[in-house]
Amino acid sequence: MLAVRWYLRYTLSYRDVEELLAERGLAVDHVTVYRWVQRFTPLLIDAVRPCRHSPGDRWFVDETYAKVAG
Repeated sequence: MLAVRWYLRYTLSYRDVEELLAERGLAVDHVTVYRWVQRFTPLLIDAVRPCRHSPGDRWFVDETYAKVAG
């Protein structure tokens, strides 16, 4: 997941991610990183998508009113 996150978050190539993993002692081919990205990107998108809430579940304040000096 870390390799997929690096690829998606930073503008890295598959070979760059391969080199970063090699620096950490993991021998992974760039094609494997490509397959991981294809497989796990939809799962990550679903995980970070905000949940839909029912109406009235939350409210937000857009503006505030402050009375100054009376």
